[in-house]
Amino acid sequence: MFGQLSHKILGAKLATSQLMHEKFSVFWGMPILASDAISSVAYAVDEMLWALIPAIGLLTYLWIPKISAAIILLLLVLTISYRQIVDAYPGGGGAYIVAKDNLKNIYGLIVGAALSIDYTLTVAVSISAGTAAITSAFPQFFPHRVVISIAIIALMVIGNLRGVRESSKLFSIPTYAFMVAVVILIVAGVLKHTGGESVGMAGTIVTDISFGTQAASLFIILRAFASGCAALTGVEAVSDAVPNFKEPARKNAKLAYVLLAASVLITFGGIVYLTSLYHPLPNSQQTVMAQLATVVFGRGTAFYLIQATTTIILAMAANTAFAGFPILLSIIGQDGYAPRQLALRGHRLNFSNGIVFLGLMAIVLVIIFQGDTHLLIPLYAVGVFTAFTLAQFGMLMRWIKNKPEGWRVKACINGIGAVITLITTVIIGAEKFAAGAWIVFIIIPLIVMLMMRIKKHYNSVAKQLDVPNETLAQISFESRYNHHFIVPIASINGLVIQALRYAKSLTPNVEVFHVEPYEGEADKLRRKWSMLNTDISLVIKQSPYREIVEPLLEYIDSEEHASQPGDMITVLLPQFIVSNRWEMLLHNNTSVFIGRALFNKRNVAVSVLPFYLEDLPKANKVKTPQPPKPNNKNNQ
Repeated sequence: MFGQLSHKILGAKLATSQLMHEKFSVFWGMPILASDAISSVAYAVDEMLWALIPAIGLLTYLWIPKISAAIILLLLVLTISYRQIVDAYPGGGGAYIVAKDNLKNIYGLIVGAALSIDYTLTVAVSISAGTAAITSAFPQFFPHRVVISIAIIALMVIGNLRGVRESSKLFSIPTYAFMVAVVILIVAGVLKHTGGESVGMAGTIVTDISFGTQAASLFIILRAFASGCAALTGVEAVSDAVPNFKEPARKNAKLAYVLLAASVLITFGGIVYLTSLYHPLPNSQQTVMAQLATVVFGRGTAFYLIQATTTIILAMAANTAFAGFPILLSIIGQDGYAPRQLALRGHRLNFSNGIVFLGLMAIVLVIIFQGDTHLLIPLYAVGVFTAFTLAQFGMLMRWIKNKPEGWRVKACINGIGAVITLITTVIIGAEKFAAGAWIVFIIIPLIVMLMMRIKKHYNSVAKQLDVPNETLAQISFESRYNHHFIVPIASINGLVIQALRYAKSLTPNVEVFHVEPYEGEADKLRRKWSMLNTDISLVIKQSPYREIVEPLLEYIDSEEHASQPGDMITVLLPQFIVSNRWEMLLHNNTSVFIGRALFNKRNVAVSVLPFYLEDLPKANKVKTPQPPKPNNKNNQ
């Protein structure tokens, strides 16, 4: 039943040869990988207002355009820089590969850890912001925001498990719908404002913008800049997911970067301009987008359309992480710094383990922070700007070291990017440290230590299992072991007889082992055993504490059995298999527990001999032989 349900929800399995068809074009791929940056318009402006309004009042609306211009300039620098990364590393991996190849291994791990945190936060923040858009339109749902967020994340996981191509078509159209809705809002808002004076969100006429304000300090401006930099968190995703583009993948990824920058410039820049015209105020229960849509369109169809598309685009922003993070994890896993299960493709040719892992981590964050975007934002952007900075320095070192044609211009671009992103990282870290970013500074080293521990484990396993090529020809496959079988039984039945015949066909050294929980309980077994014509010895151990597994383990460790040091002991576990799986719940399944316990024993092999039982009602249905039909010709 589970298999049928999985087939219906996730779709049929795809062969490896179909991988080339499970990639997206620029039209479908750009909104998937750029939706994080595009959707930032729904919360980045809010965060800047939260930083400025309480400190400088209405003077905020003079500073918002200037701060936003700096953020857009930084976006353009990053876009140009990451196009160079795509050129240099078309295999994906983005900042992780750049830092690992051109700096030191440890810097690659720092990038991997930082992006792991950022991608997880991308899902948590985006879904929480999308839920905030829902509760802005329907305040009665505000108490249920955590449940709503978890439900949306679950839907995102299912959608992405269906595969790259299907998820791109499923999630791209809403992104374009949001962009169209925002453009309509911007145009309508500008046209409405051109008729007269600036109208405040409360409906009052704003005549003196300096009324009730104080001078804006550098500290306040930097705090607002740090909050607004959340708008740049999706830039990394395209470089991570280059292999998901159709050929020519490199060219398509670079074009996607151009379209990403243009989309953010229009949507983010336009909403900032409307904010400077209409002066919305930060509100925990109504977003800036909702306030602007209310004053421009009123509470009509257009307002609910804006809220609906905003909710969907914020969910799509989470999809940016689902598109980029599993690929990054797969590359880290291939390098041995993450569990290798994350490098395996699922039945729909996607990295399904990474998708599920990301969804679970995001749900944990939503529960911890109760789906509050304002609480999650301080943790945001620190990780991604750490990755930005190391990627820029890594590319700078690459150009200086290799000196390809035109390297000076490329080095200049990455050098400028390195300086700007380093300054931005310091600003974000300092401004958001007390608000919660200190958590990120603790978690990143812990993740790096975990990655190094995983790598150490894989190296240790590889070293112990390695067989040098020069020794292969000298290896002999003649048996070096004397085999000794131990067959644990509860009674004498058809399954046990079959197991004993099998064991005796392989070696004469066979013992039967039985545990007697209560004194005298094994008398019946002794009588039946004496009727057997066999030289197999029966060993019975009493268990005063009614344990089954421990007496067997103690017997194997003792010198009572007939095996010698160095012999290979095989514990043969007879196991009947019922026709209906649920019927296994009606049995003790002792062999399962014995098998698990024996895995820790050296020179002990565990073998399971299955005995298939038929469904009794079906087995009892014996067809009554029918008499042969008369042959008319013979009768005649």
